[in-house]
Amino acid sequence: MRSRMRGWTRRRALIAGAATVSAAGPATATAAPALAAGRPRPGSGDIADALRALPGLRVIEERPGAEPGYRFFVLGLRQPVDHTDPAAGTFEQRLTLLHTSADRPMVLFTTGYHAVLTPRRTEVTVLLGANQLQIEHRFFGTSRPATPDYAHLTIRQAADDHHRAVRLFRRLYPAPWVSTGGSKGGMATVYHRRFHPFDVDGTVVHGAPNNVDDRDDSAYLRFLETVGSADVREALKAAQRRILVHRAEMVARYEAWATAAGDTFRLVGGADTALEIAVLRAPLMFWQDATAADHAAVPGPHATTDELYTWLDRTAGLPLYADSTARNYIPYWYQLGTQLGYLSLPTSHLDGLLRHPGAVEPRSFVPRDIPLPFDSAAMPDVDRWVRRRGSRLLFVNGTMDPSVAEPFRPGGPDSRVLWVPGGNHHVTLGQLAPADRDEAIATLTRWAS
Repeated sequence: MRSRMRGWTRRRALIAGAATVSAAGPATATAAPALAAGRPRPGSGDIADALRALPGLRVIEERPGAEPGYRFFVLGLRQPVDHTDPAAGTFEQRLTLLHTSADRPMVLFTTGYHAVLTPRRTEVTVLLGANQLQIEHRFFGTSRPATPDYAHLTIRQAADDHHRAVRLFRRLYPAPWVSTGGSKGGMATVYHRRFHPFDVDGTVVHGAPNNVDDRDDSAYLRFLETVGSADVREALKAAQRRILVHRAEMVARYEAWATAAGDTFRLVGGADTALEIAVLRAPLMFWQDATAADHAAVPGPHATTDELYTWLDRTAGLPLYADSTARNYIPYWYQLGTQLGYLSLPTSHLDGLLRHPGAVEPRSFVPRDIPLPFDSAAMPDVDRWVRRRGSRLLFVNGTMDPSVAEPFRPGGPDSRVLWVPGGNHHVTLGQLAPADRDEAIATLTRWAS
């Protein structure tokens, strides 16, 4: 899907990770540091001292828990709010570093959201035995100006954040660099390559949607009407209908949960709206995360309302639409509403049961005082670059993932798309068919040599 939010368990981990450093607060605006200051020598002295010598970089702490042979640092990098206007001030962007050796390759990683503040290696990092630099996306977590101007939340500004970080850390890590990301992180990784194609030596992207034309959602609608078996698709539609038939009971339970949790629904306009959004998104999120066991677990015609509510919560993540979580994702919905675009969802089977037209659109999740002007040229520009010039790009997709109903199709040298049969939104290189897996690992190894 174009929204590209991970499963609810994954999202909670990201939010919890960001919260562990939120006490630091946003940094005050100062002049951005020049990157031409003194150059620490790779391999000379302790890595912590070398990091402290990098201009504009703050070592917040070194945390325990890294795997043997690694050290884990939480860092802050002073970045311009607007890379084209130094007068706009700066903010401190959260980074993490898994360091093993300055002469090993470096993997550049982003979730596209909040940073994960625990020492976890990506699949690419493990395969290469590499260092890993993670960049929190601007305006998420603590990586935001003291007074955010959302006009500066663009794919180009985020790509320029990555570019400055690469230039800085290459002083310590001169070996080959490979970038990677999944879902929205994969999108951000592609956008970085679009604007700075030579920053890294190769890119591995998992399950990234390609929203070329926001006016034409036919690929997504067609996918959701054909994915999987007809029995499962009809069971999903029936479950949606039954939940909305019992709307009053469902909303009452949802509101009771929010009251007990001290939560509210002011951003989306109420629990009734939030429930409808969750119901509409349920099939999309089901196919993103579902395994074969989930296909058989869709509530049937004899399911109780308690079973229906529990299934909806597990599938669509009901806490996502309440304020305490939804407000963390205002930047995400802003990006959807201004550049990334969003998709339509099937609704004909819910005729007479919907009350809130357009509730599932990005506008519902962005405060009304924040404009949402849509840049219709942004995604087609990226798509053209990938098709015509994008080199050393490896896309790994699952055939059951609605997010890649409209996939990237690289046409440049040393680029390809590989598919995991029956794979969902969370596919890995290890899930590829043996020949494709061997090809992917050989390509990755060659890029990092």
